[in-house]
Amino acid sequence: MRIHHLNCISTCPIGGALMDGQTLGLRGRLTCHCLLLETDSGLVLVDTGLGLLDVSMARKRLSRFFLFLVRPEFRAEMTAYRQIQRLGFRPEDVRHIVLTHLDFDHAGGLDDFPSAEVHLLADERDAAFARRTLLDRMRYRPAQWSTQANWIAYPSDGGERWFGFEGARAVGGLKEEVLFVPLVGHTLGHAGVAVRSDGGWLILAGDAYFYYREMDPVRPRCTPGLRFYQFMMEKDRAARLDNQRRLRALRQESGHEVTLVCSHDVVEFERITGRSHAVPAGDSENVPEPSYPVPGGVQSPSRA
Repeated sequence: MRIHHLNCISTCPIGGALMDGQTLGLRGRLTCHCLLLETDSGLVLVDTGLGLLDVSMARKRLSRFFLFLVRPEFRAEMTAYRQIQRLGFRPEDVRHIVLTHLDFDHAGGLDDFPSAEVHLLADERDAAFARRTLLDRMRYRPAQWSTQANWIAYPSDGGERWFGFEGARAVGGLKEEVLFVPLVGHTLGHAGVAVRSDGGWLILAGDAYFYYREMDPVRPRCTPGLRFYQFMMEKDRAARLDNQRRLRALRQESGHEVTLVCSHDVVEFERITGRSHAVPAGDSENVPEPSYPVPGGVQSPSRA
């Protein structure tokens, strides 16, 4: 299996360095880290980021609150659809989409792949459909869900054990190469997605954590802004913090067998890709160096 790393539209949250730990000024910078997998079953997307319709019709599809708070950098060339084309593939060859969860910045590109089967946990689907709170109605956007007829939902319980995590479950049709790993907390049906390749396992932990230093096994910490944002968005605080603890243990104990990344940290994205987060995948003529320095003292992910 070959794994491509895509940043499918950065967001620029209020707070600058209080959010990302780096940026001077009012607005910080976060990625939307998605994966494109070349498998024997065709192309597979893990999360979609924001899509082409979000770029062209943002005010109709997204909440005003989140448009103001995180101000996505709407560049059509950074959508999964356009990056897949840059890599030399046809977007219609995406056969499967596997979602960590249904927040607007992870599922906005579903409409760009109308023929793909969409895989997610049933608890996440049910919570998104219910939209019980005001925050739920702002984070879950039905305007992005035109492909509901293609959705396949999996139970959160049962499953197998994966590196100490209970409930891991293979995604149908993908030959045990792609697994859901329940990581409840940020949402009620949130999951990491583990991908097996020749180099070992890569797990995209979604929004189980936001800042790379949260995974430091000795002195975990988070920026004040992202700590508050996670608190604001969480559905189960105890479960979220417990899963962060377990992910730190996984990183420490698994060595090079498992590479761990989250969805929104620029440092992690640039470490694993070796390119700037602002450059679309497949842009071979213009690949500037990563824009953020690699700090010492924290384990770097290996390239997948």
